[in-house]
Amino acid sequence: MSVFSIREAGPEDCGLILQFIRSLAEYEKMLDGVTATESLLREWLFEKQAARVIFACKDGREVGFALYYFKYSTFVGRGSLHLEDLFVYPEYRGKGYGKSLLQELARIARLENCGRMDWTCLDWNEPSIRFYRSLGAKPMDAWTIYRLTDEGIDALAAATGP
Repeated sequence: MSVFSIREAGPEDCGLILQFIRSLAEYEKMLDGVTATESLLREWLFEKQAARVIFACKDGREVGFALYYFKYSTFVGRGSLHLEDLFVYPEYRGKGYGKSLLQELARIARLENCGRMDWTCLDWNEPSIRFYRSLGAKPMDAWTIYRLTDEGIDALAAATGP
């Protein structure tokens, strides 16, 4: 009989977390954009506590992960749980591991009295879109994500007022 569990990540898991991040990036065809390192993960996840990670485990082996953090919603007046990354190894998909990770995140959101749970999904990722919709999630079609990266942040920070 196989045993399923969910566990929180600790600092000793930085290598494993990075492995999941790289696997997700490869799936999303964005591997060349991964600049994370184990030491950066250790600093930001465990020293600065900027985000948290949980693993889905089958028979003691990590088969999926979710990386999430909390943010604040001014409209709701409460915090929101934001799922940054969700990934289950291909050979374990369709067996309920992704759903179990999302269920655990929903429990965490309830425990923390969050008013929302949100995440993004690439437009071409139809299997994930179908999965999320099957859970009752709705796309926020009217919103566009904007981003500054290092160069843009530096330029904006160096700019002077009006």
